[in-house]
Amino acid sequence: MTQPLFLDDPYLRDAPAVVKALTEEGGIILDRSVFYPTSGGQPGDSGWLNWDGQSMPVATAIRGQGDDIILVPSEAMALPPLGAHVTQVLDWDRRHRHMRLHTALHLLTAVIPYPVTGGQISVTQGRIDFDMPDMTQDREAINAALNAFVSEDLVISDGWITGAELEANPHLVKTMAVQPPRGAERIRLVRIGAPGGPIDLQPCGGTHVARTGEIGALRLGRIEKQGRQNRRIHLHLES
Repeated sequence: MTQPLFLDDPYLRDAPAVVKALTEEGGIILDRSVFYPTSGGQPGDSGWLNWDGQSMPVATAIRGQGDDIILVPSEAMALPPLGAHVTQVLDWDRRHRHMRLHTALHLLTAVIPYPVTGGQISVTQGRIDFDMPDMTQDREAINAALNAFVSEDLVISDGWITGAELEANPHLVKTMAVQPPRGAERIRLVRIGAPGGPIDLQPCGGTHVARTGEIGALRLGRIEKQGRQNRRIHLHLES
């Protein structure tokens, strides 16, 4: 398996690693990764691999078999050989915007208490699809509530529960389209706010900022009707 360094420290920008496999499609699998792989609506990270005076741009990271993470080169070029010691370097500005937006979408699910049917993040905006027939809150109220949570500078933390514990607490799962792996021994929970009274607590394997104040000002975008009971809500970073 590839050790997911981003789970323990999402602020880690570079790290050494060893090439443990090369795929037939030209991807690289390292023994440990600062690159988050595309998953749950969050894009895979980009950046660079450096070794022996050479540098290879990484376009994205994707999930492989089991817990492997595959790095996809931006262009056709010589790959680092099997067993090579490399330094992986994130495109930090891009990753940090993903972290800010991903955390902001958690806030949106706290403001709008309806099941989530889908979501997507880019560098400039994010969106969530909610299973709700009608909008019960106006734009100004949603926008004000989101920015109030940002201003409170709430702490974001994580922890782990077992699959059995999740089964006993199904209300923790807000997403209908992407379900946590129920057979897993451990499932990661992301908490926003104090442990005794968080505003949001749900399973999530993505990367997030340490405090809501780091997100910055938010702006509500389009609200679209997607089918009879689906509302798509777009959210933008102001800077």
